[in-house]
Amino acid sequence: MGGATVLLLNKSRDKVRSKYELVHLVQTHMGADDVHYNCIYQREDGKEIVGVSLARELMGVVKEALKINITTLGPFVLPLTEQFMKQMFQDNSSSFFSIVKQPKPRKKIFKAKVKPYMPDFKLAFEHFCIHAGGRAVLDKIQKKLKLSDWDMEPSRMTLHRFGNTSSSCLWYELAYSEAKGRISGGDRVLQIALGSGFKCNSAVWRALRTTPMNGSRGNPWKGEMDKYPVKVPLFYVSVISLNTANTCISSELIKRHVSGKNIMHSLRFQ
Repeated sequence: MGGATVLLLNKSRDKVRSKYELVHLVQTHMGADDVHYNCIYQREDGKEIVGVSLARELMGVVKEALKINITTLGPFVLPLTEQFMKQMFQDNSSSFFSIVKQPKPRKKIFKAKVKPYMPDFKLAFEHFCIHAGGRAVLDKIQKKLKLSDWDMEPSRMTLHRFGNTSSSCLWYELAYSEAKGRISGGDRVLQIALGSGFKCNSAVWRALRTTPMNGSRGNPWKGEMDKYPVKVPLFYVSVISLNTANTCISSELIKRHVSGKNIMHSLRFQ
């Protein structure tokens, strides 16, 4: 597991020495629903080996939690033009965003078929730190939010080098952008974290000053940036037959089925 320490201050006199200002924080917890609660769970398999159970419904749960979280955050951060466009093309439901709704027949406006409008979040943020829970999660969020490979680079390189380090991965990703010299004063950063429960949390930060390349003391990427970004190969690992409702993945099971000299290195590409 990774680790990160962040010092939060609420006194105006400390603004001079602060790097970022917290602008918005949205927390979404779906634990009241059994499907959401059980989609990621630690339990024993048939051989009494403790592992993490990932339900088949996991990606659907991620979509739903992300939808609710972004629905709440969107009106606070999107430009008025994007909000207007969304209102023009949205359906009659109360949802502000429909990024993960089931496909519906396209509506006709002036006899033209149109799809629901997806706001451009890159107009609201310069940098994105997406939870590095796996390649599938990153691919899904990149597609839904229409992010570029440049936007996703910090998340994918963090997954490549450190693996899934839980919530601390967001700070490794922000440190990557700092080490690359991408953070300028006034830039806005969106962090999206996912976790068991099921939870989806987002935080919006505003940079208070410019961070020069490799200028941040204690940055875990310092001295390594000449190696990144790297091209990440796609690994296919089939370890279990999905004939049950849940799939229990344990370290022993992985060791028996994953071939290669560096098992954990391979798993980082999942």
